[in-house]
Amino acid sequence: MKPLKTLITLFLIAASAGGISARAENHLKISADAACPTAAQMDHRQLQGVWHTDLPGHGGATVLRLGQHPELAGSVRGTLERAGQTAQVVGDVHQGELTLEESLDGKRISATWLGDVVEGQCGKEIRGQWSENAAADDALEVSVPFVLRKQAMPPVVSQ
Repeated sequence: MKPLKTLITLFLIAASAGGISARAENHLKISADAACPTAAQMDHRQLQGVWHTDLPGHGGATVLRLGQHPELAGSVRGTLERAGQTAQVVGDVHQGELTLEESLDGKRISATWLGDVVEGQCGKEIRGQWSENAAADDALEVSVPFVLRKQAMPPVVSQ
């Protein structure tokens, strides 16, 4: 009788270990996905941070700082610094597609960023088209390509 109990105990231990191993593998896969999301997996959390871009003919290099939108879950809000001006920015990313709206006065949309997260770049590069909204009396809408590149966050140094 004792060998049967020992055999059952060993079987249950092995079965439990297999379940733990499978859960650990799933956890590692989820962690890896979060660290390097596909374009479709990217959401507002990966959009938060500091991004650099260049808009040819429109003030050169820009710095885009995005954080969690305080009122809209799943969205971001921040600032864009370009050619000595600071604009307010709000937007989101959904299934790999970025939409940002830029406002120089905080009331009207002055430009729109529409782009796609670049596959294989772990959510750190977005390419698309920046379009400046034309004034009512201006028939020409300015539109230029952009590339957003996420900047690495410096390590936090504790004192």
